[in-house]
Amino acid sequence: MAWVYLIIAATCETAWNFCLKYMRFNDLKAIELNSFYKWQGGLPVLLPFVGYVLFGLANIYFFSTAIKQIPMAVAFAVWTATTLVFLKIAEVSFFHERTSWPEVFFMMLIMVGILGLKIYATPSVK
Repeated sequence: MAWVYLIIAATCETAWNFCLKYMRFNDLKAIELNSFYKWQGGLPVLLPFVGYVLFGLANIYFFSTAIKQIPMAVAFAVWTATTLVFLKIAEVSFFHERTSWPEVFFMMLIMVGILGLKIYATPSVK
């Protein structure tokens, strides 16, 4: 179950990164109290901030749960690499960014490394 928590943490980290990308600090000053919850009002400005907090907390929770059962160095390496792969997949899928064959090749090397760490990781001693 720890590996599932690690994947969930990587997913939350990916969403957290996109929330960070879409934060607009300058627009916070223009939000009015009577329309902050409306789609035409402040909601597009506030949603990245809300997502930042929620995904950040979920990431911390799931990652801390995972490292209780997986060695920390292995968990951190897998979490970071999985987040990187998820970010690239999201950029290509949702934002139509271009990718090259060398990028795909090196992403596959990362995935091979993740599988190797998962298969050969020694269990954590409690």
